[in-house]
Amino acid sequence: MKTLAVDLAALGNAEPLWLDWLEDARRRLRVDVDALDEELPNWGRLLERFAEERAPVYFRRDADVSSALRRLQAGGTRIVVFTDAPVELARVALSHLGATRRVDALEAGPGARARVIERLGEGTTLVSTREELLAVT
Repeated sequence: MKTLAVDLAALGNAEPLWLDWLEDARRRLRVDVDALDEELPNWGRLLERFAEERAPVYFRRDADVSSALRRLQAGGTRIVVFTDAPVELARVALSHLGATRRVDALEAGPGARARVIERLGEGTTLVSTREELLAVT
């Protein structure tokens, strides 16, 4: 079985939503966003709610990307998505991009790419952009 490691950015860019949430948390909750775990222990759940409410503004399904994922899955390719974004945000993004059922695994958080490469091995095909995803045969 062929395995494809896909950067979430190839499906949709989660960074603007993440940055907006950080700014909102800094302003509204008055926390140091560099110390979220200490100052706001439930920040993951707050991020998830924020992302769910605003996801339709940030994420649009791409018919070509959806077709590529569907084709790859039908061909027996195992699809693993990775991102440095928090898992709560990554899950919401995948859902709104219509990719959840096409993805076999998600690796999120700092160092996700390296963890995926280590777990899947160097024979895994890495895809970082939409164009690379569309070109995979």
